[in-house]
Amino acid sequence: MDLSDLIAEDAVMPALKAQSKKQVLQEMCGKASRLTGLSEREIFDTILQREKLGSTGVGNGVAIPHGKLRSIDRIVGVFARLAKPVDFDALDDQPVDLVFLLLAPEGAGADHLKALARIARLLRDGQVAEKLRASESADALYALLINPSDQSHACLLYTSDAADEHR
Repeated sequence: MDLSDLIAEDAVMPALKAQSKKQVLQEMCGKASRLTGLSEREIFDTILQREKLGSTGVGNGVAIPHGKLRSIDRIVGVFARLAKPVDFDALDDQPVDLVFLLLAPEGAGADHLKALARIARLLRDGQVAEKLRASESADALYALLINPSDQSHACLLYTSDAADEHR
């Protein structure tokens, strides 16, 4: 599953200013509402219900709040890099500064789980997380999210091309 199928360029919030977990979720649900045309209240209530089951703060400064909605027809993501980390009741008790909100249709069972797994794998990668934290612009964040290995591939290609020239 490719992240470009889950998140649009205008769904990236590069320096979200928030003082609390609730405020982060409200801002991100507002963005999701504008992207999907769904009610901000419906999205927020769905996300809060999921948070009541247990925090989606997965550790290492990362949270992946998610929920299923009857009125959505595709999986939609919103990403935020917080200007300042906030307490998110994370599993490791560390504040969170990278948040990927994921919304899915109620019937999206396996696809929803695959999307969550893909996002978790990406954000658990220490190098990717470090690059996301160092990026200031929405464009740079989006590029890292949809193609995190782009830079390393470029380095590998350059290195092998240079090695071929010296043979």
